[in-house]
Amino acid sequence: MPASFLMLSTMLLPVIIVMLLSFTNYELGMPDTGFVGIDNYVSVLGDAKFWHVLRNTVIYTLLVVPGSVIGGLFLAVLVQSVGKGRRIYQCLFFLPVTATLVAMATVWKYLLHGQIGPINQLLHGLGLPQMEFFGDPGLVLISLAIIGIWQLAGFNMVLFIAGLVAIPEDLYDAARVDGADRPWDRFFTVTLPLLGPTMLFVIVTSSITAFKVFDTVAVLTRGGPQAASEVILYQIYLEGFQYLRTGSAAAMTVLFLACILVLSWLQTRLTERKVHYV
Repeated sequence: MPASFLMLSTMLLPVIIVMLLSFTNYELGMPDTGFVGIDNYVSVLGDAKFWHVLRNTVIYTLLVVPGSVIGGLFLAVLVQSVGKGRRIYQCLFFLPVTATLVAMATVWKYLLHGQIGPINQLLHGLGLPQMEFFGDPGLVLISLAIIGIWQLAGFNMVLFIAGLVAIPEDLYDAARVDGADRPWDRFFTVTLPLLGPTMLFVIVTSSITAFKVFDTVAVLTRGGPQAASEVILYQIYLEGFQYLRTGSAAAMTVLFLACILVLSWLQTRLTERKVHYV
């Protein structure tokens, strides 16, 4: 009973309240509230701004998920192949996960600065044109995605290491007997298929995390330039806490949760068919 009450009060109750608010015209600080039915949903779905921020969020997710999953798998295999100092490398690659993203975003802003950033200084030294990573509408989502990959790869590495440790060594010996002499052959015939359950979990969690991007946008770009980096959570924040239209923000939040559920369900359905369980 205590555990059920705690789950209800901290997880389900806020979701229910948000759903109820989405059917009202409630504005933060206003005493009068009325029931408006599905008007908020009709307004949000008919607003081109919503589809613009949803498109940006999807593009960001499509950039971050493959990069963080492949990067995490590469780091896991690399760290597992190290004889001495394995724990040190694990800690070093896991540091971005423990770091405060708001503080690290300031470091990334310096690294990718259009004038004084070390990356642009390197490009200038190589005779290449300097780039405005956070000032160019065509580059801003890619730049934010690089930060997202940097943050997620270490966490995915830990998950993949757990999956690698669970694979029996006898299977690798059997693969060698069957002619898989090269490491790459054993990786594709033994390691990758048996990492299926871990891969499924990593893809789903990475997609949810990427879809919830907010911190880097709020700190680095604030949706700019030219609204090229506006994402759905940042738009919900503006709607609810800047424009004080809580009912509309609640409707957008419910649609956001629905998008995450559909995305997770589709990924599970599509990838679980290729999962091999030991």
